[in-house]
Amino acid sequence: MKNYLFLLIAFSLSSNTYSQILFENGYYVDNSGKKNNCFIKNVDWRNNPTQFEYKLSLKNNGKVHKGNIETVKEFGITNVSKYVRAKVKIDRSSENVNKLSSDRKPIFEEELLFLKVLVGGTANLYQYEDKNLKRYFYNKTTTPIQQLIYKSFLTENDKVGKNNRFKNQLWNDLNCAKLNIKMVEKLAYKKNDLIYYFSKYNECTNTNYVNFEKKQSRDLFHLNIRPGVNLSNLLIDNSLSKNNTNFESNLTFRVGIEAEFIMPFNKNKWALIIEPTYQYFKSEAESAFGNTTVNYNSIEIPIGIRHYFFLNDNSKIFINSSFVFDINNSSNIDFDTIESLEINTRNNFAVGLGYKYNNKYSVELRYQTPRNVLGDYIFWNSEYRTFSVIFGYSIL
Repeated sequence: MKNYLFLLIAFSLSSNTYSQILFENGYYVDNSGKKNNCFIKNVDWRNNPTQFEYKLSLKNNGKVHKGNIETVKEFGITNVSKYVRAKVKIDRSSENVNKLSSDRKPIFEEELLFLKVLVGGTANLYQYEDKNLKRYFYNKTTTPIQQLIYKSFLTENDKVGKNNRFKNQLWNDLNCAKLNIKMVEKLAYKKNDLIYYFSKYNECTNTNYVNFEKKQSRDLFHLNIRPGVNLSNLLIDNSLSKNNTNFESNLTFRVGIEAEFIMPFNKNKWALIIEPTYQYFKSEAESAFGNTTVNYNSIEIPIGIRHYFFLNDNSKIFINSSFVFDINNSSNIDFDTIESLEINTRNNFAVGLGYKYNNKYSVELRYQTPRNVLGDYIFWNSEYRTFSVIFGYSIL
């Protein structure tokens, strides 16, 4: 069964058909300034792209073309996102405390980038993201694009200082009667704060502006009830007596509740999961120490990552990989002729393959790697194995 599950997971990972990444209505502007309507592959970029794929027609599945930063001045997906090409000076100084310099001034390098438009109007706000680096840029209709300056640095006392030059830039360049200095002083170098300020400025100047972030509403949290059944078995052995006891497979119930946090990029295909679950295992067997019984119950807490492969708007397949913390509750193994062993478990890993329908109902097959349940004993070894069928119902 284990090999079969791994085969299914490998097949899912290698399949290109399971995806909600679609070609959507959009456009691009070439170097001549011509606007070309097309269908752009919306991969919901987390990092700013340097190229993109598009089709001129969806008929007969259409031929896929590529646009890149050398040939395209601007591209966008209707009512979703917009990127503009710009040659800008960018400071890539690290915000990692261990890599800070003592220079409070930004270190600029000129680069050609696709900037994501967050707010478009008389005053425009742009974002550039590359892994852990986030920088924001701005301009007005008739001015060049420049970076909003923010930099962490080490002071003479080896404390972390902040260069908040961006607040002066905003107050000097985007001042309006309905805005005041206190609003600027409270701003953090964060997307939502800056979007709020640029929106207020455009409203103050009676500008018809576009907030691209407001158009995207996402369902980023799910709470799921997760009942199911476990097929478990336990093998224990004593290295001194070289005797082992095999508690054969036992079918038991399990129940959990799962919190799922959808990551806000890549078209909702990645999620973080945590699933506190009650499980138990009771069995008996004959051993060299007489009749032997095991009574094991615990709270498992798998914490991991999930990836979705979309079949259509209502159906999707997913795979999980989790690290499982196990908290046992007064569990033990009893023998006829020797002292009982207290169960004290070690943590293990789990992988799963599942199907979800209409973001409401799900079923999952899950395999856990062998778990040591006698971790406090030197001369006892154990392997607790579990294969689960888990049903899910989303209540949020």
